[in-house]
Amino acid sequence: MRITKAVLRELPLKLKEFFEISSGGTQARRIVLLTLEADGVEGWSECVAGESPGYSYETTDTAWHVLTRWLLPPLMKLEGDDARSLDPAPWLRGHPMARAAVEMALWDLEAKRRNVALRDLLGGVADTVPVGVSIGIQRTDEALIDKIDRYLAEGYRKIKIKIKPGRDLDMLRMVRARFPDAPVMADANSAYALPADLERLAAMDRFDLMMIEQPLSHDDLLDHATLQRRIETPVCLDESIRSHGDVRLALHLGSGRIVNIKPGRVGGLSSSVTIHDSCLAAGWPVWCGGMLESGIGRAHNVALATLPGFTLPGDISNSTRYWAEDIVFPEFEMSDGLMPVPDGAGIGVTPRRERIDRLTTRMEVFDG
Repeated sequence: MRITKAVLRELPLKLKEFFEISSGGTQARRIVLLTLEADGVEGWSECVAGESPGYSYETTDTAWHVLTRWLLPPLMKLEGDDARSLDPAPWLRGHPMARAAVEMALWDLEAKRRNVALRDLLGGVADTVPVGVSIGIQRTDEALIDKIDRYLAEGYRKIKIKIKPGRDLDMLRMVRARFPDAPVMADANSAYALPADLERLAAMDRFDLMMIEQPLSHDDLLDHATLQRRIETPVCLDESIRSHGDVRLALHLGSGRIVNIKPGRVGGLSSSVTIHDSCLAAGWPVWCGGMLESGIGRAHNVALATLPGFTLPGDISNSTRYWAEDIVFPEFEMSDGLMPVPDGAGIGVTPRRERIDRLTTRMEVFDG
């Protein structure tokens, strides 16, 4: 088997509302899609790199450069019996989001070549996955309460609230007073530091949170271990986990008790499965986070979340949570807090090519 064509596209999608985290916010996404063709079928993926280096050093433009210069040209020269075995640049250091775009498209391609669902190729076991929702930092407490009330009524099984210094303790106290039994967690996106914020973070124990996600630096595991020993609330690692090696070290140090696996952040689905397996063996639950993906990226996330260690609700919300109109059919829609897993070949949803072509602002084509 050999890749006969690769198409890289960028298209803008506007979020239904401004989404803010501790490091900034956005209301528009520059979506990067990759299509790989072989044996008469197409594999699709989405590069999750953001517009700015606030979450990761990778951006839309760095990923585009790495894909067009270092990944896709050599990919077109490779041959193999299994699409997943094709690695165009094993020597490349870093750039996991760019690499993941290629790797995940190859997974979709291989599933379609075998005419099986991506879930089944990954070894998934579920027909539905539990769904949570992520709420950006709101301008007022009243706006936050209204959103939580609405999302709980819609059936979401986890409410993730973005926090930062100055928008944390009083806000969480108010949320708990209004929703004493709701499944609530807090996500700091690296907004705090030790020892300065230890007392503030320890004070969150009183709010019975499911977890505190990534409270400390994006590249830290040692201070997270210190923090976890000092607080009762489980620490969930997100940005600190970029590879299976990071997970091995986190398990050794006790840097938390939960891991958020985002396949784009860790280099793709193969790395995600390996991380899942190690966490499962260690008794650490995992869940699948989101990166404001379109339905193409969301489809990969849903398939991954069917593995047995994904016992906590992921950030796999309805398409309508973020987009007035998605770029796949059918759009993702949960029922009673559970998202059905597509059972068609590959990612199981159909990219809306006419809409994608109409929105595309730049494109590069590589022929094998």
